[in-house]
Amino acid sequence: MLAPQLFDLRGVDFAAWTLAAFAIGAVAGVLIKRTVPAIAASLAIWTGLDFATTLFLRRHYQAPLLTKGAPSYSHPPWVVGNWYTGPNGAVVSQQTIRQVVAHAPESVQHSLNPNAATAYLTAHHYTQWTIYHPESRFWHFQLIEGGWLVALSLILLAATVWLVRRRAA
Repeated sequence: MLAPQLFDLRGVDFAAWTLAAFAIGAVAGVLIKRTVPAIAASLAIWTGLDFATTLFLRRHYQAPLLTKGAPSYSHPPWVVGNWYTGPNGAVVSQQTIRQVVAHAPESVQHSLNPNAATAYLTAHHYTQWTIYHPESRFWHFQLIEGGWLVALSLILLAATVWLVRRRAA
């Protein structure tokens, strides 16, 4: 599943995030020299790194695809953004879309078919645009993220060993 909120709990990413947490904790312990503050600092750093990755970095691993209408898929894609353009080709607000659908016949407004409103909007020359990452990119994104997390972990662990050796000498 490519959903951003579950992505790092599956595949190689889980192991990479676990290794990164250990490496952050090890270097924090060496630098702070007190257990509880080092644990708190490690948790704060790991959480910040996770949020930054989920909210900003992960979406740039590969350029997203742009499609006219909702993407067709067998598994839900990771939708990065979507918008509508009006009959003149200009971007319209969600409020405008709600007003157009509010003037649709009752059969469209109360339809159990989720595509009824989209079909109505299309018939009135409103086009939905979607930017997304398809499910097929799951392993590609896992390897990219796992790779940089392992590299970061190795750097942090090497710094930890260097700091311990320097202090012992």
